[in-house]
Amino acid sequence: MKRLGKVLAVIVALLVIAFVILRTPDTDKAEMRAKYAGEPSQFITLANGQEVHLRDEGPGNGNSDAPVIVLLHGSNADLATWQPWTEALRQDYRVIRFDQIGHGLTGPAIDDDYAGDRFVETVHLVADKLDLDRFVLAGNSMGGSIAMAYALRHPEQLSGLVLVDAGGSPIRREGGGNLAFTIARMPVVGPVMSQMLPRSLVERSLSQSVSNQDIITDAMIDRYWEMARYPGNRAATRARFIQPYRIFDAEQVAQVRVPTLVMWGEDDALIPFEAANWYVRHLPNATLASYRGIGHIPMEEAPERSVSDLRNWLDTVLVPAPAAETAE
Repeated sequence: MKRLGKVLAVIVALLVIAFVILRTPDTDKAEMRAKYAGEPSQFITLANGQEVHLRDEGPGNGNSDAPVIVLLHGSNADLATWQPWTEALRQDYRVIRFDQIGHGLTGPAIDDDYAGDRFVETVHLVADKLDLDRFVLAGNSMGGSIAMAYALRHPEQLSGLVLVDAGGSPIRREGGGNLAFTIARMPVVGPVMSQMLPRSLVERSLSQSVSNQDIITDAMIDRYWEMARYPGNRAATRARFIQPYRIFDAEQVAQVRVPTLVMWGEDDALIPFEAANWYVRHLPNATLASYRGIGHIPMEEAPERSVSDLRNWLDTVLVPAPAAETAE
């Protein structure tokens, strides 16, 4: 019995030593802001005291009548995922994107609350801070689920809704998927691995998320890896992953009468293409744009095609109302 106790003690000691050696430290906050928060980044403080990293680009720097589009990134991503769309849209649209709580340079929520409604509230607070009356709201993956929830709660503020490989449908993929997300949800293994978080795991996670492997560069892997280790983001990820997965039912979705563009990579390995069809079936005013050979992030994997489809759709939903005729 004593021998077994010694063996176990040695094993525990070796595991502790391995953890200490393999643990990857948090990135430096100031260094990350210097690297990723150049122009036109800004840090705004919302009404609830939360500081948010945001980029607001377009005609007149927000002082014109240009249509507004707000972009919500997905889980463990950041506002940079929308760079191709922003570059294509900012000449004609006011494009607003921000790092959501627990992500990117925004960092952790001030109250450590990562329930789904907290993300919806953050969108509303950003809109209030920037004095947005009406806007198009687009979201990818988790951001799409947040966008749908926002449309249910604040339809009067939306002139359009864009769901890009969005979460929230009852259609789930069985098995496979994203290795990093799977590990992060494991009760004991998740917290340990999040502290170790090898760069190779981030690289593999990205590779599993996309079909167009050409977009995965060293710079992209480094950004995801460094943002994941931004102070507070690892704990935020664990806290977020223990929250219930938001699932909408058909009756809820049918209430959203805002014009909606559903965009989907047909080879999405995380959220199957069947989920796109589910949204289109139940949304009363939906248009589908699909992409063969493209995975979970078509705005990066097929930027030209996806932004062209978006522009064509925006031209139909943002047509100015005809001026009323005056009586003679």
